[in-house]
Amino acid sequence: MHKSTFPSELDQPTLSEVDGIRYLHFNTEWVQGAMRIKNPSELVLEYTSQMMAWLLFLEPPKEEAIGMLGLGAGSLARFCVKHTRAPLLAVEWNPRVTAACHMFFRLPGSNRLEVEHADAGVWAADPLNAGRCPVLMVDLYDASAEGPVRDSVKFYRDCRRVLGEVGVLAVNLFGRHESFGRNIDNLSKAFDDRVVLLPEIDAGNQIVLAFSGPRLAISPAQLLGRAEIVEARYGLPARRWARSLTRHAVDGVLHF
Repeated sequence: MHKSTFPSELDQPTLSEVDGIRYLHFNTEWVQGAMRIKNPSELVLEYTSQMMAWLLFLEPPKEEAIGMLGLGAGSLARFCVKHTRAPLLAVEWNPRVTAACHMFFRLPGSNRLEVEHADAGVWAADPLNAGRCPVLMVDLYDASAEGPVRDSVKFYRDCRRVLGEVGVLAVNLFGRHESFGRNIDNLSKAFDDRVVLLPEIDAGNQIVLAFSGPRLAISPAQLLGRAEIVEARYGLPARRWARSLTRHAVDGVLHF
């Protein structure tokens, strides 16, 4: 939970730069985001590309927004501006992060991206945001980077309501932290066990997808076929994601 209404000194964005990559921190060594200076739309950190794994199941929306809870260094916003035509909405608690993104991380202009400064939990609970984002990517970490700052069953149920009738939630978790099991349990309760995990990556991050809408039953071949399209269109390692998900097949069918 955030300890106060306003960001503290621990929430002050700081920068580092190594080998042409600029990193965002919060006064610690923990990396909160990154940008390759010569290719700002590239998803430098592997977990950020995995956050886009919802593309295996949904085309980018045309009218509703792609939502992001937590702006970070704006990596997902830059990628989505380049590769989709969807409106983008980021909910960021700390205005200093938004300012740093404008100054140092080439945050896209307001004609494509709306940034709302609000607590993600309060924003998700607002009935006015119900059905607003059929895609919602959640990456909520503070300076300690030990576990998401919003992770209750209620929060995830509110996120499900934001998705509307059909949607996919992508959540960045830290598999090596004690919060991981609690988050999986809470997501499972909020989404009726319609939760699937992508493989943990070297940095310890693990992306979880959760689904709303009609239940999906597809073959591994169908998923791999979709992955080939996503990989060709967006330059993401989607076939690797699909192969990892095929292990969940039961009698030759994948259920999501």
